[in-house]
Amino acid sequence: MHLHVRQRERIMKRSSRRSARGQALVLGALSFLVLALMMTLSFNLSHALREKMSLQQHSDSLAYSMAVVEARTLNYYAISNRSIAATYVASNSMHGYMAAASVTGDIMRAGRNNFYVIAAQEFGQCGCWSCFMHCVHGIQALKVASKYSKAASNYDNKARGLDSKFTQTVQGLDRMVDFIHGSQSMVHKNTMQALKDGQSYGLSGLKDYNAPGASTLVSAVGALNANEFNCAVDGMPCPGGVASSDTKTRAKVMTEVANATRSTWPANRGLTGNLPTHLHPSFLNEVRNIPGEGVNFPLPVHKGTAKTVQSSGGVSGGSGGGNEGKMIAAEESGTMANQWKHGAMVWNYDAKVVSDSGSGSHSPGGAHTGSHQFEGVNTKGLTTCIMSGNCFMKFRADEQKDNDFGQPSAYSYVTDDLRVGDAVKAPWELNSSATVNFENGDSSASITLAAGQAAALSRALVYYHRLGENGWNEPPNLFNPYWRAKLHPFTQAEARKVLTAANNTDAAQLVQMAGGLSL
Repeated sequence: MHLHVRQRERIMKRSSRRSARGQALVLGALSFLVLALMMTLSFNLSHALREKMSLQQHSDSLAYSMAVVEARTLNYYAISNRSIAATYVASNSMHGYMAAASVTGDIMRAGRNNFYVIAAQEFGQCGCWSCFMHCVHGIQALKVASKYSKAASNYDNKARGLDSKFTQTVQGLDRMVDFIHGSQSMVHKNTMQALKDGQSYGLSGLKDYNAPGASTLVSAVGALNANEFNCAVDGMPCPGGVASSDTKTRAKVMTEVANATRSTWPANRGLTGNLPTHLHPSFLNEVRNIPGEGVNFPLPVHKGTAKTVQSSGGVSGGSGGGNEGKMIAAEESGTMANQWKHGAMVWNYDAKVVSDSGSGSHSPGGAHTGSHQFEGVNTKGLTTCIMSGNCFMKFRADEQKDNDFGQPSAYSYVTDDLRVGDAVKAPWELNSSATVNFENGDSSASITLAAGQAAALSRALVYYHRLGENGWNEPPNLFNPYWRAKLHPFTQAEARKVLTAANNTDAAQLVQMAGGLSL
């Protein structure tokens, strides 16, 4: 009896040891499974983080690069706008030269008229025998007047010989403006294409370098970029933005810039003492020496100017209501003084050259041939200004600070699959779906080891900053090439707009509900 009890105890101990060894095996297997899953999840998480960082880096570089393209385009507009203004200044100078050439004949005519009066003065004093010399002087004064008249005809002929070449030059400068604006239009078109697709003109290389598997720029986001860029140029279509100004307003801007940048020659030829020292010394000597004696010279009240004007009367004064630059005009005027023998007289002289959309005008008439044509400044709407109309690119400002005062933004939204989907290339995903299934009797569960698709959005701002002290105080414009680009944070409204355009409505709603979210 005692023996049987001891045998049963030994059997029970051996059974207990076998049971413990079985439990340890099960627990060990489960532990290895959990460790394997944790390691797999760790690899997947590391891979996902790396891919997401690469995707965001690509999105940032794409937005910044598109903004750089925009900034370079706006700087090109600034430089080419200066060229357009310089073309008007050159045309002003040409009109100034033509007026200076034409005034020579009128100065001689002023001398002729003076000597007609002097002759009358002399004849008026020769009524008696003792005053006979006054009669002789009168006859001599008429001969001097005749010499001045011949000299006037001679200088009119010289000016007339220059008139056709002058007209060709002015028309050539007018066409140059159209060609310059044509290049602006082409650059605008190419820039729009790059902003729409995010691939043109070298931008596609960013994807190959940063995130080869990333999607291209979402077309609806590209459309936002194109609209932002259009809204920065006054006269381009801009749905939802500030309305365009009319052609007259834009014309006034270019006209003011062109007139303000004139050098001394076209702006004011009344040099020191208001003497016509810009006229050739041989001409001035001839003016003085034709009478042979006496004092004969233009008085120090000479004036000469050339500018882009609203009307021909505005060349010597202002333009009430604004100067739209409908014509280019130059005027040269002064007073000729002659004192000879017993007589003296002063006579005004004047020359004016005007080019407009018609035939223009030119006085004195003896120096004129043909017609003087000038198209005018910004005579057409920007979208219809193709190789005619003398258009240019003007910045369209927005008074709203929240809209960055009209400075354009460049947005990027791209996606990428974080899951490789190939167990050979990514063994930590285990299979093509990266999913592990568990079954326990009638119960089942699954774990997805790798994330699916990731998205990245970025914003860059194209901004204007003039270097130097108080550089930030200068408002954005398209006459100074100080446009730059930088990555810029989103406002909630902007992020929601981009996400909605990208059809990511869930993220857009999240942004809308998350007040104070840093973007």
